[in-house]
Amino acid sequence: MAMTGVLRPGHISLRVLDLEEGINFYKNTLGLVETGRDGQGRVYFKAWDEREHNSVLIREAESAGVDFFAFKVADKATLDKLDADLQAFGLKTERIPAGEMLETGERVRFEVPSGHLIELYAEKTDIGNGQSYVNPDPWIPDAEHGIAPTRMDHCLLYGPDIEKVQEIFEKVLGFYLVEHVVMEDGKTDLAIWLSCSTKAHDIAFVRHPEPGKLHHISFKLDSWEKVLRAADIMSMNRISIDIGPTRHGITRGTTIYAFDPSGNRFETFCGGYDTYPDYKAVTWTWDEVGAGIFYHDRKLNERFLSVVS
Repeated sequence: MAMTGVLRPGHISLRVLDLEEGINFYKNTLGLVETGRDGQGRVYFKAWDEREHNSVLIREAESAGVDFFAFKVADKATLDKLDADLQAFGLKTERIPAGEMLETGERVRFEVPSGHLIELYAEKTDIGNGQSYVNPDPWIPDAEHGIAPTRMDHCLLYGPDIEKVQEIFEKVLGFYLVEHVVMEDGKTDLAIWLSCSTKAHDIAFVRHPEPGKLHHISFKLDSWEKVLRAADIMSMNRISIDIGPTRHGITRGTTIYAFDPSGNRFETFCGGYDTYPDYKAVTWTWDEVGAGIFYHDRKLNERFLSVVS
């Protein structure tokens, strides 16, 4: 097995203001598959083409936002090594026992300087994607239910001290910088896009004075036509659209942003490009940040920059 260390994004836990309203949105409008409910009041979902038991959890709370974001690692030995490496780097870690989340093994949780809780895990039950592991069909009925993304892909988080966050992700977790936006001083980063794979990003951070904020959680679609279909479904269901359909300059993805009923922003996107750890990071200067975020309009949407949960 060539892939080692941190493999990919694994799950996110979101807070919603009304649980039944959230279930209806994530299950029927977004089109995720509900896979379970636990005694803590959390409801579990996965995208139809994901094989692990869960990738999105929601729970009812007084405020919207993110509880934690997790990455899958290669195996238990890797989990133990990264736990030790994080502690050696000066971070406090917590071991969450297996079973605390449905069908999920032991997790290592730690807080990064932006105020976000990040988790690592090695084991989660494979419940399949509805296709046979022998001679499968190309898709199943769930692939046409709601927007029906193929996977939970990445998230963008807002908080302070993103240069310290970048150091942890690069030096301890093995991520690398793919793109970044430089502020007016030409030195300080406003935003960073980091990858642990060949994707244009697996997580991103924007400098923000308040810690622990969620800008968006992103779901992958297979084509530009699927993004346009997502916009139709959002309109049919009176979902509040933030911006799009449009294209990013950064990462080149085609995209639409909208809000769940609790005000958590989500993205449905396709495209992007392949990258590798030896590639030089792409820089976006302050005078072209509008085109970097929204390539067609070449200007920023104030709500897109300022509204977080």
